[in-house]
Amino acid sequence: MAELDLTGFNIVLVDDNSYMVSLLRRTFAGLGVGNIKTFTDVKSAIDFIKLVKENPTKAGMMNLDFIVSNWQMAPIDGLMFLRWIRTHSESPNKFIPFLMVTGFGDKSKVEEARDLGVTEVLAKPFSVNSVADKVLQLLSSGRQFVQNKDYFGPDRRRQLLPYEGENKRLLTEKDPRVKVIYE
Repeated sequence: MAELDLTGFNIVLVDDNSYMVSLLRRTFAGLGVGNIKTFTDVKSAIDFIKLVKENPTKAGMMNLDFIVSNWQMAPIDGLMFLRWIRTHSESPNKFIPFLMVTGFGDKSKVEEARDLGVTEVLAKPFSVNSVADKVLQLLSSGRQFVQNKDYFGPDRRRQLLPYEGENKRLLTEKDPRVKVIYE
């Protein structure tokens, strides 16, 4: 993490638990993140994200570099927040990296978040090193965004595995079923 300078980074952190907000804020500050805006509800975070786009001077941030959100919150949870970011017409940046923090460790829950377009998932309990690793993955993965009738988000494939037989899943940019969007 020492070679990555995060002092110019702006993030939004959302968790309805004030202790977790404080813990994550201190963790990201310790990693060197320059500007951290925290919220205890998703609606306020969405209002702020819109404000950054409409009036960055008033928001105090010229742009956002990534979002960190807890999964389990009420009345709007992290998945609904992620869905809003990725698909809503008023979302100012559908491509922004999104780190979901969750106590759900089972594979099906992680896949659920992945299928909604999450960039990375951070499981609780976490250490400063695991947060640093996720931030590095968020910022260095450079995955393309893919849109089709069922999905919009970062390319979910993290590796190219060998496959024998006709590979029906390997599509190219020329295929009419695929729309690859570059940031």
